[in-house]
Amino acid sequence: MTDKRSILWVDDEIEMLKPHLKFLEQRGYSVTPVSNGDDAVNMVRSEAFDMVLLDEMMPGKDGLETLQEIRQVNANIPIVMVTKNEEEYVMDQAIGRRADDYLLKPVNPTQILAAVRRILEHHKLTETQVARDYVSQFRELDPTRFDELDHQGWIETYLRMIDWDIQLDRYRETGLSQTHEDQKRQANYEFSRFVESNYGSWVQGRDGPELSPDIVRNHVFPTLQQGKKTAFIVIDCMRLDQWITMEPLLHPYFRVERKYYYSILPSATPYARNALFAGLFPLDIQRKHPQYWDTDRGEHSLNRHERELLELQMKRLGAPPNLKLRYAKVFGSNESNELQRAIRRKSDIDLFALVFNFIDILAHGRSESSILQEIAPDEAAFRTLARSWFEHSALFEMLKQMSSAGIEVFVTTDHGAVQGKRPTIATGNRDTSTNVRYKYGENLGYDEKGAFKMREPEEFMLPKTRSTENYIIAKENFYFVYPTKYRKYEKQFLGSFQHGGVSLEELILPIAHLHPRA
Repeated sequence: MTDKRSILWVDDEIEMLKPHLKFLEQRGYSVTPVSNGDDAVNMVRSEAFDMVLLDEMMPGKDGLETLQEIRQVNANIPIVMVTKNEEEYVMDQAIGRRADDYLLKPVNPTQILAAVRRILEHHKLTETQVARDYVSQFRELDPTRFDELDHQGWIETYLRMIDWDIQLDRYRETGLSQTHEDQKRQANYEFSRFVESNYGSWVQGRDGPELSPDIVRNHVFPTLQQGKKTAFIVIDCMRLDQWITMEPLLHPYFRVERKYYYSILPSATPYARNALFAGLFPLDIQRKHPQYWDTDRGEHSLNRHERELLELQMKRLGAPPNLKLRYAKVFGSNESNELQRAIRRKSDIDLFALVFNFIDILAHGRSESSILQEIAPDEAAFRTLARSWFEHSALFEMLKQMSSAGIEVFVTTDHGAVQGKRPTIATGNRDTSTNVRYKYGENLGYDEKGAFKMREPEEFMLPKTRSTENYIIAKENFYFVYPTKYRKYEKQFLGSFQHGGVSLEELILPIAHLHPRA
């Protein structure tokens, strides 16, 4: 038995390459030489090789034919084409037939070794370098520096953390995952303190980031003013890290310009998404448009008036009265098919405003489904699942059509979600809201370690239905449980993805402008 990586080298002048073969064998590789394509195909049928070095110009069956037949036997084996021919069409054919690399003769042993290591040792070498880079850059995410950050600094810090999330997803053998998790937990502790100290001044318009009510006014409306057909797409409950993994799929169709904003509090659909469509804080919606603010604010009433709120915002911003707006919540194939037909017809619609709820449904459904919990046990799996949905979704197909139609697209979300890992006790009257990451009501009790209180909701631009009503907001990855049936609720929500509170994952969000390449 041997753990050497095995290479099949195919060349009609293989005898002349013995120094190259010996060089690879001295570096720990096992090399099997053959001199023609037929023998190469038979060898691949009978033995397991880690890669193939394949000469392109051979008598009889040439390299391209051999490549095609090897792919029929083993579709996944890495193949490096080696050729004297510098014609571009040969390279195109080799790549088209799924050659993994392409070398021009004459090649020296070091070039061959580099190609072999690139194919066979890439993951291991990259993993080692990732571990070194993380250790060397650890100081950039030093918790002692967190108290120096402003709202923009927190965005940049969170982006670096997401970059490491994604890299460590690929290279889990580095052993750094727990270190990184500990660092993110410390960051969320400091971020929660930062938001608790500054949020009140932000909503009063003092030295803050862009917030939910600013997005349509600052991003979508200026494009409409230029006379361009525009789409405003909200993917409910999408996290920034999920969007970053989806975004590369769009690069063939759009030039993507990504910016960032903060969700308002509570970072939940009835508040944050209404604020997006209205361009107003919840308190202002209640005061100016009481008919569109559901007084019970329950999760079942949610956002029934988004179209009306968006139309009022357009009017307030000075949009022409004949602006043609199409609003839709897309739940299934019927809505998406109808919208795709409208896009293909290049209809006279000026603004598409669309809401996609799949990720939110997935996050909530996961709490009740053992299958979903198995498929997405952690944040890394949730990212992968969200990307897989997007790649095969009606939304992705719709975006491709929007690119062809020359529609400018803005994609965002109303809030993210954090994985609940620590219960914290909340108490209140019988009519206290049931939300897991925020609560409103009277006589609210809470543990200051896991939450903070908005004692005067109006100072935070939040409505209240009773004079003594206030809000409590969960911090970091805490979730609320009642002291009665504590164990039941602790178990029910442990590991679930929730929103409404203060965390990097819930509050820092993308607003992506997709410029069509068509």
